[in-house]
Amino acid sequence: MRRIAAIAAAKATAALSQRLRMGGGTALPGLVAERVDPHIVPEMARRLGQGSVIVTGTNGKTTTARLLRGIVRAAGLRPVANRAGSNLMRGIATALAQAAGLDGGFAGAKRRLGLFEVDEATVPEAARALRPRLVLFTNLFRDQLDRYGEVEHVAAVWRDAVRTLGGSATVVLNADDPSVAALAQAATGRVLFYGVEDTSRASEGLEHAADARWCSSCGSELVYSAVFYGHLGHWHCPTHCRVARPSPRVVATRIEMEPEGTSLMITMPGGEVSARLPLTGLYNAYNALAAVAAAVALGIESEAIERGLGSFTAAFGRQERLTVGGRRVQVILAKNPAGLNEVLRTITADGEEKDVALFLNDGIADGRDVSWIWDVDFDLLAGKVRSLTVSGNRAWEMALRLKYAGLDTPSEVEEDTATALRLALRATPEDGNLYVVPTYTAMLQVRELLARWARQPAFWETS
Repeated sequence: MRRIAAIAAAKATAALSQRLRMGGGTALPGLVAERVDPHIVPEMARRLGQGSVIVTGTNGKTTTARLLRGIVRAAGLRPVANRAGSNLMRGIATALAQAAGLDGGFAGAKRRLGLFEVDEATVPEAARALRPRLVLFTNLFRDQLDRYGEVEHVAAVWRDAVRTLGGSATVVLNADDPSVAALAQAATGRVLFYGVEDTSRASEGLEHAADARWCSSCGSELVYSAVFYGHLGHWHCPTHCRVARPSPRVVATRIEMEPEGTSLMITMPGGEVSARLPLTGLYNAYNALAAVAAAVALGIESEAIERGLGSFTAAFGRQERLTVGGRRVQVILAKNPAGLNEVLRTITADGEEKDVALFLNDGIADGRDVSWIWDVDFDLLAGKVRSLTVSGNRAWEMALRLKYAGLDTPSEVEEDTATALRLALRATPEDGNLYVVPTYTAMLQVRELLARWARQPAFWETS
C-alpha cells in the first residue's frame, strides 16, 4: 500500500507541477515518492523484466542515453528512462513512478528496460538500488570541482561502485580514456571496451585541458600516438609496467564530419553498422560509439542498432537547431574545459567567420567555481568570429578571459539573458547562423526564450 501511495503521490505532484508551470516536474515527484516509500527505486527496478542500465560519465550522458533509447525501442523493448536529464536518485524515482500503473506494476513488464542517465557522484547509490545488468562509462574530465573534487576522487568512487556490481553486471568502458579503461581492474564480471580507430582527425600532442597524463599503475607520464580530444586517444605507459590502451571490440573505423552532421562506420562482433547523425563534433561520434557498445553488450542485433541510430534527434540544448527571426540558431551546451574546447574546435573547423554567443553562469548545476574557463583554448576563435556576445551572471569574467586569450573586446557584454540573445540575433545576418554556447543553467534559460521566439517570430525583438 505504501508503494501504491508513493506512485499516486508522484503522479499527482507531476500533474500539479505541469498545471501550475512551477517546474520540478522531473525531480519533485520522485522526491515526494521517496518520502512516502524510501524503497521505491529498488523495489520498482526489480519489476523491470529486462533489468536496468546505467549511463554515466562527465560529458555526453544525455546524448548517449538518448541514442541508446532509440536503439532499444528499435529492438522492440520499452525503455523506462529519466529522459529529461534529472540524473540523481529522485529523477530515477520519478521515471519509475511515472511509468508504473497505479497498481504498482508496469504495462508490458517483460519488455521493460530501465535506462538511466546517472550523475557521476550518484553512481554508487544508483548501482546499489538498481542492481543494473550493465553500466556504461563514457569519459572522465574535470567538471564542477567544487562539487566533485579532482578526477582522481571521482575515479576512486567509480572503482568502488564497480567492485560492488558483482559478476552478473557488464561494464562497458571507453578504451581511449585511461581513467575509464582502468576501471576494468575493479570489475568482476564481463568488460566490453569501445574506442576510435580512425585517426584521420587525431593530433599527436595532448591539449592543455588534458586530465589523464599519468599511468594509473606506476605514475609515469603516458605516451600518446594519437589524441582525439582532451586526453582521449591511443595511449600507453613507456615503462616496464606496460599498461596500455586495451584493444576495443566495438570500434569506429570511419568518422566523417559534415556541415550538418556526422557519418560513421562502426565495427563490432558479428558485423558493421553505419549511421549519419544530425550532430557534429568528434565527441558526438564517441557518444554514438558508446551507445552502440552498450547495445552490443545487451545482445541487440545490428539491424536494430542501425535503425535506432537512424531515428535519432538531438536533445534540447545539445546541438538543437531552431529558427528565430530568419536566423538559424544552434544551442551547444558546454560545461568544462575539454567539452568547450571541442565545441570551439567544431564551430571553427571550416575557417569561416562565425556569430557566437557565450553564456557563463555559476549556479549549483554549473559549478560555483568558474576558474575552469582559464583552461579553455579560446584562441581557437581568433580571426574566426564576426560577432561575439558574452552573457550570464559571470559575463565579465568571461570577457576578461577572452581579452587574455588575445581576442578583441567582445562586441557586446550583457548580463541579462534575453537582452543578450536579442543583441546576438541582431548581430547575425538574416539567413545566417548563430552559435549559442551556454553552461547548464544558462542553457535552460536560453532554450526557453529561443523556443518561444521561434513560435512567435514577430515578437522576438520585444517579448
